[in-house]
Amino acid sequence: MCAISLASASMCSAQIFHKKKPVDKSTDASNTAEPDKQLYDKAMYSIQKGKHEVGRLGLQTLINTYPDSEYLAKAKLAIADSFYKEGGSANTAQAIAGYKDFIVFFPFLPEAAYAQMQVAMCNYSEMAKPDRDNTHALGAEEEFQTFLKKYPKDPLAPQAEQHLREVQEVLAEGQYRIAYYYYVKGDRRAAAGRLIPLTRRYPLYSKSDTALWMLGDIFEKSERKDIAGSYYAQIIKNYPLSEKVPDAKAKLQDFKMPIPQPDPKAVEWMTAEQNTPRPKESMMHKTFGLIRSGPDVHMAANHGLPQLEPETSDQLGVDILSGAKPTTGLVGGPAGSSGGTPTGPGVVGVVKPGEPAPAGSNSEDVNSTSPESGAEGAATSSPTDPSAPADASSTSTDANKADNTQPASASQAQNGNAKESSNKKKGLKKILPW
Repeated sequence: MCAISLASASMCSAQIFHKKKPVDKSTDASNTAEPDKQLYDKAMYSIQKGKHEVGRLGLQTLINTYPDSEYLAKAKLAIADSFYKEGGSANTAQAIAGYKDFIVFFPFLPEAAYAQMQVAMCNYSEMAKPDRDNTHALGAEEEFQTFLKKYPKDPLAPQAEQHLREVQEVLAEGQYRIAYYYYVKGDRRAAAGRLIPLTRRYPLYSKSDTALWMLGDIFEKSERKDIAGSYYAQIIKNYPLSEKVPDAKAKLQDFKMPIPQPDPKAVEWMTAEQNTPRPKESMMHKTFGLIRSGPDVHMAANHGLPQLEPETSDQLGVDILSGAKPTTGLVGGPAGSSGGTPTGPGVVGVVKPGEPAPAGSNSEDVNSTSPESGAEGAATSSPTDPSAPADASSTSTDANKADNTQPASASQAQNGNAKESSNKKKGLKKILPW
């Protein structure tokens, strides 16, 4: 009996250790499926097991061998998905190319919306911190905007909208940090040149009220209380629950300017934002933030319409400013309201920090603009209507003064007298004392 039991036990153990491996039915000889389907199934099985290169090779074989296969579109999309799942900068670039290739060849398939979303997500996953290179952040903003314009009713639209808010939070934070550096340094011209387009383009930014306060302080110190008061008024109207509202009201009282009423839509928006649960800023969170490669987006807005229009050249950093008469009240509030944000200073030139002034101009002098010729009725964005475009008149200069200014000739430039000639232009005068 003992010998029989030992023999049976050895047979069971042999069966356990010599158990046959599962047969891949997609490649079995008895499988009557089409060869393109067999290739597709085998490749997808390899990708699921983490063998991305083997799977992509099988899918590429399918594409080259069976160009009319019904699995052609699925194979192209699966190749791009494989690169995305594998990760890494090089693979992400390959995934972007694959998704865009799919959109070009199959624009009317339902999967085209998913491919566009994945192009944006590839850039989103490669975003750097606000003080680093913002190439992928700008790419993610553009791709998410494209998705929301082309597929506004797609089930992925809410997710794309939230990711767009987070991307624009990162872009705005990068501009704010540069502006804050100039503000602390005392270079009010450079600080205003960053803050003005920031507050117009990204009203959902978590520090927009602080940026407006800095603008008010800049123009107040420049003895332009009319412009400063209009920025303080925008805080009260468009950010009514901000901590800076009491101070803004006090400033307007000192200036003897009217205090606007809060925008009801802005109150609703800020209330929803304050009720949104967010992770606490603990010491652990700040410590890991120093070693984290990606940006921290926990302060990004969760409500409100993000900026859906692409950035244009006239919305970039502005350093050369001239005084223009602002409109009273605030523009950009709800439909039918008479108030809005002032036009602020008129822009007479676009100069990025660290770059020389354009030829024929003096970076220290600014064309004077009379209050009568100021931009009237210009609108800027508010949290409830961030896509309202700024008035193009704020970027215009006085044509009569331009006619009276004669540029230096080529011979003068060769003799080194171009700078002297530009400094002798008529009609140049400092408006803001910085």
